[in-house]
Amino acid sequence: DIAISPSCNRVATRDGHLEAVSVELGRKASREEVIAALRGFQSLPFRLGCPSAVEPTIIVRDEPDRPQTFLDRDAGRGMAITVGRVRPCEVLDFKFVVLSHNTIRGAAGGAILNAELMIAQGMIA
Repeated sequence: DIAISPSCNRVATRDGHLEAVSVELGRKASREEVIAALRGFQSLPFRLGCPSAVEPTIIVRDEPDRPQTFLDRDAGRGMAITVGRVRPCEVLDFKFVVLSHNTIRGAAGGAILNAELMIAQGMIA
C-alpha cells in the first residue's frame, strides 16, 4: 500500500495539470532510490508496444524550478509525465511536483492509449 496526499489547484495556464504530492512509502528509501524508481518505471502500454505510449513515461527533472507547465507539458509528445522537486517530506516520506498535459495525456491521447491497451490485451478487436 502507498499513501498519497495530492493537491491540485486551477491556475491560469493554457494546458497542463500540476500537482504537489506527498507520499508515504512502504519502506524507507533515499532520495536517489525514489528518483531511480521513477526513472526506471516502464508503463504497461509501453511494454505491450502501444503506439501512443512513450519512453520514458516519467521524466524526472533535477532543476529546482521544474516542472513548469509552459516548459514541460509537451514532453514525450504530451504523453510523458514530468516529475521534479523530489525532496524529503516532514510529514510523510517524500514530496514532489508532477505535471501532465491535461488534453493530450489526460483526455484525447489518454483515450487513444486506453483503446490501444485494450486491443493489446485482447479486450477488443
